[in-house]
Amino acid sequence: MDHDELREWSKRAADWVHDYHASLRDRPVRAQVGPGQVAAQLPTSAPESAEPMEQIISDFDRIVPGAMTHWQHPRFFAYFPANAAPASMLAEQLANGMAAQAMLWQTAPAANEIESVMMGWLRDALGLADHFTGTIHDSATTATLSAVLTMREQALGWEGNKTGLSALPRLRLYASAETHSSVDKAARIAGIGQENLIKIPTDMHDAMKPGALAGAIRADRAEGYVPTGLILCAGGTAIGAFDRIADTIEVAKSEGLPVHVDAAWGGSAMICPEFRNLWEGVDGADSIVFNPHKWLGAQFDCAVQFLADPAPQIRTLGLRPDYLQTLGRDEIVNYNEWTVPLGRRFRALKLWFVLRAYGLEGLRNRIRNHVAWSRELRDALAALPEVEIVTEPNLSLFSFALSSGDRATEALLARINDDGRVYLTQTRARGRFVIRVQVGQFDCTREDVMTVRDVVAELKEGLE
Repeated sequence: MDHDELREWSKRAADWVHDYHASLRDRPVRAQVGPGQVAAQLPTSAPESAEPMEQIISDFDRIVPGAMTHWQHPRFFAYFPANAAPASMLAEQLANGMAAQAMLWQTAPAANEIESVMMGWLRDALGLADHFTGTIHDSATTATLSAVLTMREQALGWEGNKTGLSALPRLRLYASAETHSSVDKAARIAGIGQENLIKIPTDMHDAMKPGALAGAIRADRAEGYVPTGLILCAGGTAIGAFDRIADTIEVAKSEGLPVHVDAAWGGSAMICPEFRNLWEGVDGADSIVFNPHKWLGAQFDCAVQFLADPAPQIRTLGLRPDYLQTLGRDEIVNYNEWTVPLGRRFRALKLWFVLRAYGLEGLRNRIRNHVAWSRELRDALAALPEVEIVTEPNLSLFSFALSSGDRATEALLARINDDGRVYLTQTRARGRFVIRVQVGQFDCTREDVMTVRDVVAELKEGLE
């Protein structure tokens, strides 16, 4: 394929994408294939000679769409969404066409400077204080790892990167029991260790207990550990839990600990001023992550980390060998020094397109609808016989179960996902197996959301 052929095939691909999205409501949401079925349709080795694009596209159409879980399906209510608004898809197409490696300012000045401006736009849109700056990562997992590595180096007087951890004091991290598994992964990768990630108990509202946090820190100091940092939850994955941000930051600051707030999902909702009470006190954090790809329509991957002071993270992650120098420009910001990978994609372009194409008010209206429809669905499910609401809506996330117990609830979930009209996932809450419902797909309607009630009412019959 050459660039002239690419132009023609790109037009055909655009038509395919349009037809694909137009047909999503007629497709089952979750992939309806078993392990190994896709691989069995592929040759065991690459072709020696070039094959015609017509055949390649034909095979794609035959094999791939039917074996995909459709994340852009308007009845995708599982996990959190990975939304891709049309404007974001267009921006990604343009970024892919330029195929820049934006590791340094000089390798992609527009990518670098648009990223800087987008961080300001998003900071102001979320109502954060002016002292925050930030950068874009691939996912919240990487942003949290970056924050934890920085906490580690600060706690060790910047000796960890230099001499290794084997002869240094044993560190402790603190997090809510509702924080995401990415925090556990960060503790492992950073060399702190799973056993040194202390999960603080939560109260009846699923928020970390500040008093328990203070007690754990004091006890660890008495045992000779070095408290290192605190990770807070602002919209947990399981049930949407929010820690008491202001109260727990106060404890951390009194102990001299930096704070990272994981708002990967819930942060997007803060473009709506009426929800900001949920993370009151967040301006006292050192680091905050949220994923515009979850609820703002920016195509995956796009995770934004705000930093009160980027200097410690740059000191932790930054390297500038001779071949990465921008000669005569020592003061230039090179965002690879703020993140783990050296290589960087032009992720800021899709933020620029999305924020302009829909406007903050358009995005707010979507989020407000999702929250309102989630609460309406909660009431409709609660009115069904044998259905119990286990956790109430936090923003647009709640959970329910069948009164007959875990086995019946699990069987119901299997029926729902095999049926294909909607897609839901599970967690455990209040000691029970529960079904999560999270409303947030970019193009979903009230009718799509209320389909969950109809599906549950139909498929729960006959379960014991």
